[in-house]
Amino acid sequence: MNIASRSPREEYTRRLVVAREVEAVQDRRDAAIANGRLVLVLLAIPLAWASVVAGWLSAWWLLIPAGGFLGLIRLHERAGRARDRAKKAIAVYERGLARVDDRWIGLGGDGSRFLDPTHPYSADLDLFGKGSLFQRLSTARTRKGEAVLASWLLAPADRATIALRQEAIAELRERLDLREDLARLGEGLGDVVDVEGLAAWCAERVPIPLGQARSAAAILAIGATVAVVGWLFFNFDGRAVLAVFVAEAAFALWLMKRCNRILERVSRRADELAMLAATLDRIEQESFASALLTRLRFALMADGQTASSRISALHRTVDRLEWRRNMFFAPSSLLWLWGTHVALAVEGWRRRWGRDVAGWVSAMAEFEAISSIAAYSFENPDDPFAEIADPAGTILEATALGHPLLPDSSCVRNDLRLGGEPCVLIVSGSNMSGKSTLLRSVGVNVVLGLAGAPVKAERLRISPVAIGATLRIQDSLQEGKSRFYAEILRLRQVVDLTGGPLPLMFLLDEILHGTNSHDRLEGASAIVRGLIDRGAIGLVTTHDLALAEVGETLTPRAANVHFEDHFEDGVMRFDYTMRPGVVKKSNALALMRAVGLDV
Repeated sequence: MNIASRSPREEYTRRLVVAREVEAVQDRRDAAIANGRLVLVLLAIPLAWASVVAGWLSAWWLLIPAGGFLGLIRLHERAGRARDRAKKAIAVYERGLARVDDRWIGLGGDGSRFLDPTHPYSADLDLFGKGSLFQRLSTARTRKGEAVLASWLLAPADRATIALRQEAIAELRERLDLREDLARLGEGLGDVVDVEGLAAWCAERVPIPLGQARSAAAILAIGATVAVVGWLFFNFDGRAVLAVFVAEAAFALWLMKRCNRILERVSRRADELAMLAATLDRIEQESFASALLTRLRFALMADGQTASSRISALHRTVDRLEWRRNMFFAPSSLLWLWGTHVALAVEGWRRRWGRDVAGWVSAMAEFEAISSIAAYSFENPDDPFAEIADPAGTILEATALGHPLLPDSSCVRNDLRLGGEPCVLIVSGSNMSGKSTLLRSVGVNVVLGLAGAPVKAERLRISPVAIGATLRIQDSLQEGKSRFYAEILRLRQVVDLTGGPLPLMFLLDEILHGTNSHDRLEGASAIVRGLIDRGAIGLVTTHDLALAEVGETLTPRAANVHFEDHFEDGVMRFDYTMRPGVVKKSNALALMRAVGLDV
């Protein structure tokens, strides 16, 4: 049975079981190795007594437990690495199962740093924050990868870019081994890794005469070695050693500030470099057929060599700095100006390759964004890609459209069509009947579709559009803005979008409900008519039945639809199914009575 024949839950469960079995095996192996080391220590004690104290045996016999102990140390390291890989795989598939089982809220990054109250729809459609679309989608392990994914949600792509992304996502969808490896490589470094900051550090330049400094450092290190060896073994004059040490100190002092500037953050970069090198290497090992993935892989080449090999070379250089902490090597590190040599080597690498790192990081970040959506596509196998309509006309056609963040068990789907006649749906209905959820379902699916991601529908055909929404308008005490004033400012922003390069899709929730009925009706009619005249399509919700007249006056360019409710055993029931026409009743009084208000 292959991956395609199993459900996402079955495949994740199978891999989770395998990872836990591997962890259990390595735990048992670790215990056995620990016991073996103890046995060798116990064996070494009588051998040492017999050979060193009693003289019964040759001291060579001690090589048996010593060699066995060293061998067990190597086995212990291998077992530890295998157990570490298994633990990380367990975390990957536990999170995957949480997403499949709709337990994903609160897991992973929520993209809160991308929240922008001035954006025309991101807050309205819950793109960022706890329980957001971003949190459901993102498996990125770097801040740059998160930023790329966020940018795809914040602005629609053109038709060609959407097609390239869809092709890449479809190719990556079934590659669970690759996605597991990429996720594991980022584990243990915090929530997200700042590879963008790493790229900026790699591109820095410190004003050092590099060639002369490296030559001088090498000459001084060789001179110090010769002087010390000569003094210890060949009766050299000690003043020669002192003279070399003074020269080294002067040289190190001359470069100290600049070397410190190079090395001040390098120790914190070691783990990030290792992660970046391993991630790039894993991507480089894959072969791809889709144009976008092929381009990204090709971007990881530099003068015929891979980006991972270059990053690995820098990581090895940085890693040598830690040798100074070894008590046996520390005296030699002072003698050889080890820190200065490492700093100069790092600076040499940065001058040769540092400016290329930003491109490598960008390619990896885009790959992470594709991988995030590919995982979402794998976990939602019934969700198709949107069909991107010809830009000649503005259209939205949806069959069985639902909200992507709602569990299937509670997600009610609806059909709708916008473009031509009608251009606008006036959605009436009582409180909690599903009007706002419909607007969010439309908006979020359009965001997904125009990002190149699968959509929660049997079919969605959409033109590239700009989106403007007024679902989450709030007053501001600090800025002195009432809720109504904040809404009309947003409406001005939405109207202004009609002057952009893309046609507008507007989602107006409870339009102008902060003012009196007469002004609301006049204002809403004028705004909707103006949007239609500018070629926009969209939906407008209201529980004010008077506003349904807007749909009547703008027929056939507008149409009325509604949601119904009914009381059953003292409980308000909703079916969340959209129906044609205007709602015939309101549930406000019934709801007030249901909670005990005397009305």
